[in-house]
Amino acid sequence: MGKRDERHVPAIVMGCGPTALGILRCLTLAGIPTYVACRAGDQVTRSRWFRPTPGPTAWDGVPGPQALEHLRELPLDEAVLIAGADDAALWLADLPQSELGQRFRTSTCSRQTQELLQDKSRFAALLQETGMPHPPTYRIDSAADIAAMPFERLDRVFIKPVNSQKFSDVLGIKGVWVHSREELLETWQRLHGLGFRLMAQEYVPGTAADHYFVDGFRDAQGRFTGLFARRRFRIHPADFGNSSYCESIPLAEVEPAATNLTALLARVDYRGIFSAEFKRDARDGQFRILEVNTRAWTYVEFAARCGVNVCEMAWQDALGLPVDVASPDYVVGAGCVNLQRDINAVRGQPRGARTPWPTILRQWSRAHFHTFRFDDPLPGLSSAWRIATQRTGRHHGPSEAPVPPAATPNGPPAS
Repeated sequence: MGKRDERHVPAIVMGCGPTALGILRCLTLAGIPTYVACRAGDQVTRSRWFRPTPGPTAWDGVPGPQALEHLRELPLDEAVLIAGADDAALWLADLPQSELGQRFRTSTCSRQTQELLQDKSRFAALLQETGMPHPPTYRIDSAADIAAMPFERLDRVFIKPVNSQKFSDVLGIKGVWVHSREELLETWQRLHGLGFRLMAQEYVPGTAADHYFVDGFRDAQGRFTGLFARRRFRIHPADFGNSSYCESIPLAEVEPAATNLTALLARVDYRGIFSAEFKRDARDGQFRILEVNTRAWTYVEFAARCGVNVCEMAWQDALGLPVDVASPDYVVGAGCVNLQRDINAVRGQPRGARTPWPTILRQWSRAHFHTFRFDDPLPGLSSAWRIATQRTGRHHGPSEAPVPPAATPNGPPAS
């Protein structure tokens, strides 16, 4: 059956926030009918193209046994599921082997491969085995592991989780700086007591502009049908936050990183959407890989606007259709800005190192806005209204102080 005949098969986005919004818009660009499984009131529900999953009760998109029950009850003959979060991507890896696998399709690899890339300690071991450049990383299972670390030979060190999604959901941070072996032990004991598995990692020196991303898609036949490179220029919060302004760049600028990444993904027989983050080490110029996201990423719509629509590729691949190959000559030099985050990023830059305002304003004037679009304005406007009217009190970067004692596994730290 040709692609034209398959266009009636809808997609279901499992996700929330700007990532789900980006996936929805990518699929809409491709003319694919789409539903979104998310919690009520989420930002994506403001989109003009949002449709909840059909049936008497809309699915909230949370993976698990209850999700299988919801899928059984959906009044759809078939659909393609696309993940917008780590836990959804891991859950979908088991779907093809279930009784619903022929009815609800997905472009995914094995659970073993998903776990290998999502578990930061196993990923670090894989990188060590392959020799791919990466920051020194040490899994901590006991105080003896900390005692054995060559702490004094490392540059700045921070402690990070094995499972980043859970850590961020519970504590609202990505990591915690540690300045001595004693502080590392104290911080590890506190976080370990909350049930987290942890690692220590050397911070790769450099600026926000030394961060590069190689995003793309690998299909069921092992072809890389789309590769897209971008460079971060500003970040908020500093060091370990999220991109506030980035630009598309030619793949040639990150050729060593792209070559190493494609070899790594082929080695583990990866299939599906991916996004890998690298940092160019200020000491030797090497692109050191930091992580691979095994799902659609926050800036996935930006890639589609530049010519690499990996969400459409995932839909095609899930249905067994030929996957359209994106041109390597995608739009370069395009910018994408999260305006509120970038304002905070600029304000936080040291005065002597701050990007000149004329340059910043020129960047903003030519950039795609991360969530706001004139043809779909409400998600961006609702975010702006929320930012203007309330303070969340949550942080999304690493903390300079140890995790507050009041933090519990059931919610964010008390403010």
